[in-house]
Amino acid sequence: MSKAETLEDFYQRKVNWLPNNLQQSIGHFNVFRIEDCIGPNAKQVTYSRRTFYKISLMRGDNIIHYADKSITLSGSTLMFFSPMVPYTFEHMSDDRTGFFCIFTEEFFLEKFRTGLSEFPMFGINAKPVYALNEEQDAYVTGLFQKMLTEINTEYAFKYDLIRNYVTELAYYALKTEPSENVYKHVDAKSRITSVFTELLERQFPIETPSQRFALRSANDFAQRLSVHVNHLNRAIRETTGKTTTDHIADRLLSEAKSLLRHTDWNISEIGYCLGFEEPTHFNNFFKKQTQQTPSSFRNV
Repeated sequence: MSKAETLEDFYQRKVNWLPNNLQQSIGHFNVFRIEDCIGPNAKQVTYSRRTFYKISLMRGDNIIHYADKSITLSGSTLMFFSPMVPYTFEHMSDDRTGFFCIFTEEFFLEKFRTGLSEFPMFGINAKPVYALNEEQDAYVTGLFQKMLTEINTEYAFKYDLIRNYVTELAYYALKTEPSENVYKHVDAKSRITSVFTELLERQFPIETPSQRFALRSANDFAQRLSVHVNHLNRAIRETTGKTTTDHIADRLLSEAKSLLRHTDWNISEIGYCLGFEEPTHFNNFFKKQTQQTPSSFRNV
């Protein structure tokens, strides 16, 4: 499997330019029409994770390979993709139209304590595909068109509006039944990676200072999954391009940032609930990952 596709990779592959706001502190968001991104030089999308979230409204006949499943799509389909699950498409027809938006976790954490974890379609074992009828297609199209209009304005609160549109998309999808026509599995390594990531996510969010992050090492997860740690590490590395330890550290860092930004707990409490016995251990971890101390991050 190739390495996870970054936002920079996406822009170079899809539109061959980089936006000026790619690294802004509030996170990144952008929205596109599919037909504007299709051209004779379009590159094949590889089966891999992305470092960003994506929501697509796609029309036409396609096959999506998602985690350990392959799903046939026909007509109008609304799809939700998270950075935790690898995917790719096979386009079976040339008449593709629709919309998609991409965004980072930080785009939601800026305003919402729980980020995207409340939406079940972004979970590891979620069913991310929702078939739409004509009326539902029109409604979803309207939301994407509002995003396209808003992102090109100078309105000071445009990203607040856009967050609301994205949230409305998610809740609207939940009113329909996800559709799934699975005809093959990708491989066992993808399945073990999915179970590992689900176990990791079950420990979050941390909601009280007395709650404790318990599974902190590859060995902890291997024991829980009843597999040898080398087998777990190899499966995760080959499926995602990252180590088990990297995944744990990334999720710890994401939760640490959220707790620093959205709670008034002191730094020692935050470090303890994340499994660090000493405040200095938490400080060292956070600084290694961000080149900032927890205090300086909180005070920005």
